Amino acid sequence: MAGQFRDVVKDLVQNIETVVLDKSHVIRTALGAFLAGGHILLEDVPGVAKTMLARSLAISSGCSYTRIQCTPDLLPTDVTGVSIFNQSTQNFEFRPGPIFNQVVVADEINRATPRTQSALLEAMAEGQVSVDGKTYILNKPFIVFATQNPVEHEGTFPLPEAQLDRFMIKISMGYPGMIAELDMLERLRLAHPIENLKPVTDPQTIIQMQAKVRDIFIHPKVREYMLRIIARTRDHTHLMLGASPRASLMLFRCCQGYAAVLGRGYVIPDDVKSLVFPVLEHRLILNPESRLRKVTVSSVLKEILNEVPVPATGVHQWKTA
Repeated sequence: MAGQFRDVVKDLVQNIETVVLDKSHVIRTALGAFLAGGHILLEDVPGVAKTMLARSLAISSGCSYTRIQCTPDLLPTDVTGVSIFNQSTQNFEFRPGPIFNQVVVADEINRATPRTQSALLEAMAEGQVSVDGKTYILNKPFIVFATQNPVEHEGTFPLPEAQLDRFMIKISMGYPGMIAELDMLERLRLAHPIENLKPVTDPQTIIQMQAKVRDIFIHPKVREYMLRIIARTRDHTHLMLGASPRASLMLFRCCQGYAAVLGRGYVIPDDVKSLVFPVLEHRLILNPESRLRKVTVSSVLKEILNEVPVPATGVHQWKTA
């Protein structure tokens, strides 16, 4: 990758790491999905900096940011916006909702009703919103960070498969190590680091970087390796629903973004192995019998990765066809 691209990525990672400690791999994976133009689902227990990751990425990139606290009484128009009658002009005027920001955090998305969740579908899939018969194009870059709590089930509405499939990746933060948590206590003693966080780039640069990510080279053998993994999910005995063609494209794009974040102009098989879980795990559905036998999607993917042969190694051969 070009030097300027690497410098911006380095600045973004370092800036975010002043807020989110001990999570370099998670930050780079999320940033790779962001530069690949994908949406991100953060699933983890409360208090592990899910929202902080989204906020720090938004601030660091210079993008406009908003947070939607999802609740059962949240209406679709609370997300997309609403037309209001202006008595002085005797016309209806559209008041844009929070979805018209560039980085949108849907906090606890599974607390919103399916009707409200579906208000995000068109925006996430097509980058536009339709209200009262009119279509409004969203500003670029546009990314949805959604968070959900996996251990709380009362008053929640699980995301349907169509909604889950819109997210490029699903990742978990996990607990920080003890040293990182000690560092966190010291940093938060007087004020939160995010209060002093400044942008290190701007939205226009992000758009240019997203365009450059599409030029990342993927060798035909690496593409075939991806598709062999995808195909294996479609005929696996434990899976009722395998990966769709959209999943293939998401894995392809995410590998490009991840390679770019790591400073490479090409994808290697290890990139694919690293991203199979965040890209595919939330898209696969187990058979009822397998679920009763305590089989997990994660164990199935591990089995598939062990079965599918990895292309012959050699960095030089992945740079050209």
